[in-house]
Amino acid sequence: MTDSARDSVLVAADAAELLAILRDGIPRTRAQLAELTGMARSTIASRIDTLTAAGLVAPAGDDVSSGGRPPSRIRFNPESRVVVAIDLGATHGVVALADLAGNITASESRRLDIADGPQPVLDWAMETASELYVASGRQPEELIGVGVGVPGPVEHSTGLPVNPPIMPGWDRFDIPAYIRRVFDVPVLVDNDVNLLALGEQALMWPDETDLLFIKVATGVGAGIISGGRLQRGALGSAGDLGHVRVPFGSDTPSHGEQDADLESLVSGPAIARALSEAGLPAETSDDVVALARTGNPAVQNAIRQAGRDLGAVVATCVNLLNPSMIVVGGSLSRVGEQLLAGMREVVYQRSTPLATQHLTITQSRSGETGGAIGAAIMVIQRALDPDAGTPRSLFR
Repeated sequence: MTDSARDSVLVAADAAELLAILRDGIPRTRAQLAELTGMARSTIASRIDTLTAAGLVAPAGDDVSSGGRPPSRIRFNPESRVVVAIDLGATHGVVALADLAGNITASESRRLDIADGPQPVLDWAMETASELYVASGRQPEELIGVGVGVPGPVEHSTGLPVNPPIMPGWDRFDIPAYIRRVFDVPVLVDNDVNLLALGEQALMWPDETDLLFIKVATGVGAGIISGGRLQRGALGSAGDLGHVRVPFGSDTPSHGEQDADLESLVSGPAIARALSEAGLPAETSDDVVALARTGNPAVQNAIRQAGRDLGAVVATCVNLLNPSMIVVGGSLSRVGEQLLAGMREVVYQRSTPLATQHLTITQSRSGETGGAIGAAIMVIQRALDPDAGTPRSLFR
């Protein structure tokens, strides 16, 4: 995360509480706001004036009268500003525009190779964002920030990738500074799995305060929402599951003489390699997905075993974090139920009964734009509620 010279906070802290109430999308009268907040009517009026001047709230018609002049209602105005959201994966990119409610208003995606390096990848993203912005007809001053997700560890305080294993040439590349050459606004950068967790929670599970999002694609990682907040850790590396050693036991056959890193067993390239060694044509995650759809028993067994290996690590996460929801996303989540079945098999066996009593393990439902929505939410939270780590349930 890093800020440009332009202030990234749109609303003062004293008005943020009032705006947070209105961001649920329900229009309210000044009397209702005073009752909800305990603020004096004069304070409510002053802060509404401030929010109205900023364009963040707008009139929403009159309420039902109980006698006399009907009271006017105020609503959140998400259309007043725009966010550019960029979601970069190992082999794909999504660029989108979003409003202040996290709604995607325009987007474009393409296949790419993150190993091409930061400049060509970011040049494409910025060119695409500029085209979308011009086509939207919005004014430059309406853009409040750019959110970026990348498939590697990010030092949260600076927005710099740090030793990303599948991103050659990106180590400590100053993404915010590079983007601000085109967009002179705050640029916030995070690991793509963290943003997928934000997007999934906001879109599909707004009432879940303890959610673990696991991405299985070219790499493996987790986004942790605990107590309603995204947990990044001390420097931003929380959720790095890919290099956790899989604890093989008598009920989980070893794939070699020694335990192996999770990523070397369950990522798309790892499963493709195992299938290729068995004589099946597979090189990429897409190949694995295509083979899974043929119903080949050998492919189904390989995918289910990958689910078991994933479950062996996730079971420890369940005991440690006690999430109520585990969401599996990434390109490998498209292989079907076998991956989740293998995962459930081991998680429910190795986790404590209390931790799994109300645990749901399910496939991601946020689709291609989930990461972009998460990137937008990261910027929105920074601008409208700087003290919040993740959305509450404000993006329904």
